[in-house]
Amino acid sequence: MERKIKPYVLAETNWKHVKDEEFTIAVLPWGATEAHNYHLPYATDNILAEEVAISSAGKAWEKNAKAVVLPTIPFGVNTGQMDVKLCMNLNPSTQYAILKDVAQVLQKHKINKLVILNAHGGNNFKQMIRELSLEFPDIFACSVNWWQTTDAKPYFNEPGDHAGELETAAVMHLRPELVLPLEEAGDGKAKTFKIKAFKEGWASTQREWTQVTADTGVGNPKAATAEKGKIFFEQATDMIADFFVELHSADLKDMYH
Repeated sequence: MERKIKPYVLAETNWKHVKDEEFTIAVLPWGATEAHNYHLPYATDNILAEEVAISSAGKAWEKNAKAVVLPTIPFGVNTGQMDVKLCMNLNPSTQYAILKDVAQVLQKHKINKLVILNAHGGNNFKQMIRELSLEFPDIFACSVNWWQTTDAKPYFNEPGDHAGELETAAVMHLRPELVLPLEEAGDGKAKTFKIKAFKEGWASTQREWTQVTADTGVGNPKAATAEKGKIFFEQATDMIADFFVELHSADLKDMYH
C-alpha cells in the first residue's frame, strides 16, 4: 500500500507544496537521547515528541489549522546523567542558540507562532521563551509537555517519572519492535532526597542519576500495555490538536479577556 505524504510534516513534504502553503504554526518536537531503564530505546523521548507532534498536527490539519511539524531536535538537557554511558547532553545555552536560529527562519518567512513540543523532563523552555520574546518580538513562542496534557492517573497504575508505565506503554503502542520484554526491565525503584526542602519541592536542584536509580528508570513499567499507551496517546494528541486549532485562529494582539 502506497504511503501518502503528510503535507504538515516538513521532513516529508516538498517545495512544490510548501511554496504556496500558508502555514501559521511551526511545531518543533524536542526530545533527548538517553537511557530509559533496560527495556526502552535511547530515542524514547524523540519517538514520543515526533509522533505526538505529527499526530496532533494531522488532527488539527483536518480542522484547517495550518501547523507544520519541523524535524525533531534529538538531544536534550542531560547534565545529571553525564556518567550514564552515551546519554547525550545539550546545555540550555545551546538549546537557546538553536531556538534563536529557528525563530530567525520563521520570522523571515512570516510564520509567527512557534510551539515547542517537549517530551523530555530535563528540558525547560520557560525562561528561554521570555528571552526569545525580546529578541524576536514578532514571534509568539510557547511550549507543551505532552505527558502533562491530561491527568495520567486514570490511565495507569503508576505513571512513573522516567521509563515508567506511561512512557513504556506509549512506546509499546508506537514502536513495539523497540521494546524489550517487560520481564527484562528493571523495577524503576528510585531514591529520593534526604533533605526535606528538596523532597517537598519548594527547593530544587538536579538529580545525580546514578545515585538515584540503578536501572536508570524512575517508576515501575511492569503494568504497561500497548492498549493503555494508545488510549493515553490519543487523548493527549486530541487535546494538543485542539490547542493548535485555537492557536491557528488566535489574534496575537488580542489574547486576553
